[in-house]
Amino acid sequence: MRTVLVIDDNIAVLSTLIYLLEEEGYHVISAENGHAGVHIYRNQQPDLVIADLIMPEQGGIQTIQEIKHLCPEAKIIAISGGARIGITDPLEAAREVGATKTLAKPLDPDDFIETVNALFAA
Repeated sequence: MRTVLVIDDNIAVLSTLIYLLEEEGYHVISAENGHAGVHIYRNQQPDLVIADLIMPEQGGIQTIQEIKHLCPEAKIIAISGGARIGITDPLEAAREVGATKTLAKPLDPDDFIETVNALFAA
C-alpha cells in the first residue's frame, strides 16, 4: 500500500484530503505544519508528500527544500490558495525548489486524485 503524507494547517482541507486519499486505497499520514511534516518524512519515508505552501511555524517552500535535501527524488505535490509571497507566486516558487506538481486551492477532487494517481503511475 502506498503511503501519502499530507501537510496542511487547515483542518478542514487536511480532513478532506485524507478522506479522498483513503477512498482511493492509500495509507495516509498527516501533519499540521511543515516542521512536523519534515520530522514525519524523515522517520517514515512516505511515497508521496502533499504540502500546503502557506502555513505557520514552517511554510511549504522551506518544507519542500528540506524534504528534497533528505531525498532528492521525493515526489511532492504543492498546494496553495494563491496568496502571494511578496511578488512571487507561491506555486511557481514551489516548482523552482523541486515540487513535482502544483495544484491551486480550492482543489477539484477529481483533478486532485488524478494527479496523485498519475504520479504513482509514472
